[in-house]
Amino acid sequence: MFLRHIPFLKAVALHSFTAFGGPQGHLAMMMKTFVQERKDVTEQELMEYNAFCQLLPGASSSQTLTLIGYKRGGSLLAIVTLLIWITPACLLMGSLSFLLQYFDKRALQVDIFKYVQPMAVGFLAYGGIRAYRISIRNTATVVIMLVAMAATVFLKSPWTFPALIILGGIISNFSDKRIPDTMEPRKKIQWGNLWLFALIFVAAGFMSELARSNNWITRRPFNLFENFYRFGSLVFGGGDILIAMMLEQYVFRSKSQFMSAEELLTGAGIMRAMPGPTFSVSAYVGGMVMRNLGTGAQFLGCILAPIAIFLPSLLLVLFFFPIWNNLKKYVVIYRALEGINAVVVGIMWAATCILFFSIPVTWYNVLIILWTLGLLYFTRIPSPVIVIACILAGWLLP
Repeated sequence: MFLRHIPFLKAVALHSFTAFGGPQGHLAMMMKTFVQERKDVTEQELMEYNAFCQLLPGASSSQTLTLIGYKRGGSLLAIVTLLIWITPACLLMGSLSFLLQYFDKRALQVDIFKYVQPMAVGFLAYGGIRAYRISIRNTATVVIMLVAMAATVFLKSPWTFPALIILGGIISNFSDKRIPDTMEPRKKIQWGNLWLFALIFVAAGFMSELARSNNWITRRPFNLFENFYRFGSLVFGGGDILIAMMLEQYVFRSKSQFMSAEELLTGAGIMRAMPGPTFSVSAYVGGMVMRNLGTGAQFLGCILAPIAIFLPSLLLVLFFFPIWNNLKKYVVIYRALEGINAVVVGIMWAATCILFFSIPVTWYNVLIILWTLGLLYFTRIPSPVIVIACILAGWLLP
């Protein structure tokens, strides 16, 4: 039975090498690959998955892709989907912790990726247009979208996304014209996922403190796992918030014992030019934190940190998603979906604006944005082909 999912897993693997632009860019690419091309989920389902994942801590784009795998083949396929998605980016970022000392850090801002950012803006604009057509249907949703867009641009708190989604759900409940029209069977709640999440959280904290207080020689892997499991359990707001938490933990609190601020920010900058999840920077930081203990320990850090940071995302999404599905049968939750989806559209357009104004506004960048948008909207050219073309252009063109 697992063999029938191989084409889907191949699509996930290709997506992992070509998904640029952060969580909202990943969503736009998922819409192209898994909705339009493969039809693994509908547009409404993808928007709902993304909105639900914004309410949870952790890596939202990774959780959204995990839910696509969960819908197709249950928990096992969801786990395999997540592993395939995170592995390439984590390997690249983990390798960087070994190779950084051999490179001139200024030379790492390579021109090969200079057209990737405007391409990502094109993907975001495409996703925003598609999502607008699906979710914005009346004046109320237009207002919710605009408020969410403005709040995302001007408010930088990690609580902005979940607060906006809750607010959008409350506002859309003032309409009494929509009732659930589906009679899906109730989903079985996997309580073991929640108990395992809590058990690991407590055990990791206990072992980390025990190793620290007793000054174990092997204390650092315990501390590293606890730090990243805690980050994955508590972080809202994506990669930027994670960078701030790691900066405080490994630079300021440790007085640069593990790594300098320049080294951490170099890794964060390179992460933005890499495909895949933004939380893959954990592999780089894990390796840097363990590097002075030897090559074997550094390799362990590159593996341990990503496992620790993505594990809470997996356990939480697989536990809460059946609950979310069951709650949708209630009118209050069903009506809330309209406002929640409008908030997601606003966030997507805010991400488009933020990324657009973060790059040089030149004629060729604007041309690439329009070219990407046109190819996505009017042709059936797969997303990876567009990504490869932009990388080749950055390599070949001056």
